[in-house]
Amino acid sequence: MTEIAVYVEGGGNDRSQKAALRQGFDSLFHQEKSNAREQRMSLTFVCCGGRQEAFEAFKNAMTSNADRINALLVDSEGPIALVPKDKEQDAVIRIAHLRQTQGAGGRGQGDGWEIPNNLAERVHLMVQCMEAWIVADPDALANFYKQEFKRDKLPKRINLEEEPKADICSKLEEASGKTSKGAYGKIKHASKLLAAIDPERVADRCPRFRIFREWLSESIGA
Repeated sequence: MTEIAVYVEGGGNDRSQKAALRQGFDSLFHQEKSNAREQRMSLTFVCCGGRQEAFEAFKNAMTSNADRINALLVDSEGPIALVPKDKEQDAVIRIAHLRQTQGAGGRGQGDGWEIPNNLAERVHLMVQCMEAWIVADPDALANFYKQEFKRDKLPKRINLEEEPKADICSKLEEASGKTSKGAYGKIKHASKLLAAIDPERVADRCPRFRIFREWLSESIGA
């Protein structure tokens, strides 16, 4: 059986929190997981906590499990060039972003990761953060938070990858702040919201989410 393992930033340091976030990813990508099963393959999301931990786990997997299709999925943390028409060119843009030693857009220090060009297609970004995926579906958010949710406070941009990370997070917290569930918190709410949002809506507003889904489908099809 061919295996696909995606090493993901997020989940904190607690095993149960990582398990909860993994379940959220499993729900969001349920169609891809189903397609993988039909092809007698497995698709696993491995939530690693911090972004450096995710990168190290990905690097180790490329050596210890080289026969597996290993991928990395982390936040861009800041602005990145718009998606070009050429997918291969975008893969180069993604790893160039992570190779930077200096951050951009107020990010501070960059990652400075050494990623060879032949792994570019396996490195993917949540731009500028996972919360961009979450705010892409206001209906799901309103249904989750219910009364007192202020959907008019959410980002209005069609392309959410252009919305600064700080603005996405502050607007999401403001929109949910007076609800009975309380203001959005990654540990408290992210896993449940990932299970609630519509991946088609996310793909419409987050181009690199769409690219990641297409890569998964191509890998499963192969």
